[in-house]
Amino acid sequence: MSSLSKRESFIEKKLVQEVKKRGGLCEKWISGTSGWPDRIVILPAGKIGFVEVKAPGKEPRPLQVHRHKQLRALGYKVYVLDQESQIGGILDGIQTT
Repeated sequence: MSSLSKRESFIEKKLVQEVKKRGGLCEKWISGTSGWPDRIVILPAGKIGFVEVKAPGKEPRPLQVHRHKQLRALGYKVYVLDQESQIGGILDGIQTT
């Protein structure tokens, strides 16, 4: 595993931990087609958002950007997470309407 992959998995693990602390679920999304965000974040009070986890400084691929646009067009919140320090803000964003 490359150091970038290790950093990405570390950030993803931290995301899962923080979602659980807020009483939510952070499920891996395996849809059968490519490009969808890595995680579905389900928080209390019916709040749902999608999170693409990247290694620090890495950008989503074009297909991922397309999928993010599709989800946003349907009214969902979609975030790209590449730093542990972003987790609190992302979860706050999902929890607010």
